[in-house]
Amino acid sequence: MKAMIITAFGGPEVFQASDWPKPVPQATEVLVRVHAAALNAVDYKIRQAGSWAGVKPPAILGYDAAGVVEAVGACVKAFKPGDAVFYSPSIWVGQGSYAEYQVSDESIVALKPKNLSFVEAAALPLAGMTAFDAMEFFQLRPGSTVLVHAAAGGVGSLAVQMAKAAGARVLVTCGDGNQDLVKALGAEVPCDYRTENFVTAVLRETGGEGVDAVYDTVGGDTLARSIGVIKPYGRAMSCVGTTGDLNGAYGRNVLLRFGFMERARHKLDALRVMAEREQLHPVIDSVIPLSEVAQGHRRLEAGGVRGKIVLQVAD
Repeated sequence: MKAMIITAFGGPEVFQASDWPKPVPQATEVLVRVHAAALNAVDYKIRQAGSWAGVKPPAILGYDAAGVVEAVGACVKAFKPGDAVFYSPSIWVGQGSYAEYQVSDESIVALKPKNLSFVEAAALPLAGMTAFDAMEFFQLRPGSTVLVHAAAGGVGSLAVQMAKAAGARVLVTCGDGNQDLVKALGAEVPCDYRTENFVTAVLRETGGEGVDAVYDTVGGDTLARSIGVIKPYGRAMSCVGTTGDLNGAYGRNVLLRFGFMERARHKLDALRVMAEREQLHPVIDSVIPLSEVAQGHRRLEAGGVRGKIVLQVAD
């Protein structure tokens, strides 16, 4: 099968087109003909130095996929050949999705939303399950207030829609050029982080009360700076590395959580339901051929991507 592999850890130049052995599904695995695969920050972090994830070059990366089941293992019960599916291949086991075929355990695979294309569905799994974990932790109710950082990004854009669907008032940070986009997704108050202090903006927009929850998808000192806008007994979650002093959370009885997404079919099923109810739709920055994955990595690392870059693997 055709695949884009990394021949060593390093920059985007390590990608190389290869004829790779087609995988064979084991007892509880499905073999998927990949139609589309999305790019994520974890992809280029593993490409740079992925020994922490157990990856050993030469290897196939890629942790979002949508396609059609071609074959199933002897013990698979949930799927059959011909089923359209979407999922996030495990980082820790096997190969990724930058290839014509990929195998995954059936427990982390789900039926594709009927109203989404393969390209759209491929943009949902990893970012969607990451945002889903945060929304479950926040326990949002109608009338809750939440601040989502980097709301135009892959995770942030989905978190905004989920929070809106839960009935929350959504405040966000984003660049000035993305304000119309985030408003269309459900954000009520966008703050341009380049020109305005988000702490000042959030306190102004909430009458000094702050928000019930903060979701940090940026990293650095963003979470530490956000402590001052969280209500007493509020919640905050980060899906990225953080710096800065978090001790301010102590006096406010703020509950902090740092989350590394775990794959599970029930999360994908929830994403499918929201998508089919038209409560959730992925933002697609661009669609490029599998052969141009190196250029996709360069763009992702440079920042400023709106939603997700998706690789077209099959027509």
